[in-house]
Amino acid sequence: MTQAVATVVSKESASTNKPAVMVEAKHLSKEVMTQAGSLTILKDVSLSVLEGESLAITGASGSGKSTLLGILAGLDIPSTGEVLLNQISITSLDEEARAQVRARLVGFIFQSFQLLPGLTALENVMLPLELHRKKDARERATQYLARVGLDQRLQHYPQQLSGGEQQRVAIARAFASEPRILFADEPTGNLDSATGARIIDLLFELNREEGTTLVLITHEERLANLCQRRMELAAGQVVQGGV
Repeated sequence: MTQAVATVVSKESASTNKPAVMVEAKHLSKEVMTQAGSLTILKDVSLSVLEGESLAITGASGSGKSTLLGILAGLDIPSTGEVLLNQISITSLDEEARAQVRARLVGFIFQSFQLLPGLTALENVMLPLELHRKKDARERATQYLARVGLDQRLQHYPQQLSGGEQQRVAIARAFASEPRILFADEPTGNLDSATGARIIDLLFELNREEGTTLVLITHEERLANLCQRRMELAAGQVVQGGV
């Protein structure tokens, strides 16, 4: 049923020649229980991102950025509100169904890279493709590692790679599944400025080439300024750039 909905949405977008709304959040809130009582992390957050658009989410540490990104990607659920990816309401789905939507639509770049130490660069990129039974997993992984300049490092393990090289593996892994939407959590946060600049250039180059919708968290002005739009959070609320 979900696949059918996605197909209908794609056809409608093609017939109208208008960019589809790929990411939409409606009045999101997130509360968690602590020893001191209820803690509000997000409060009435709404946003909308079109197909191929790039959005930077900024704000001070503790403003709720990572929580929001996790909810948008379907890795977490809000206390109230709704998230739609390509017009599919993922907040009404169970975890298995959300995982199916993520597999079809979403890529994620984590600040900590999240590479498996026992796998080579090639195997790390191949793994999600193989889990989704892509028959060309090795060919596609090799292609994307070459695109990020790591064609000579395919058989190296994460501990044999620099921080910038590990992040390039993570970017190749995210793009290899050819997601419609890419979420990135501080993609340059653990890198020196020169390496971070190269990663930024690579991220937007692939974004333009693939036409992928990009939603990222960053504290870097250069990265935020490269995005088409910016939204700022403070204490869990949108203070600039929301819907």
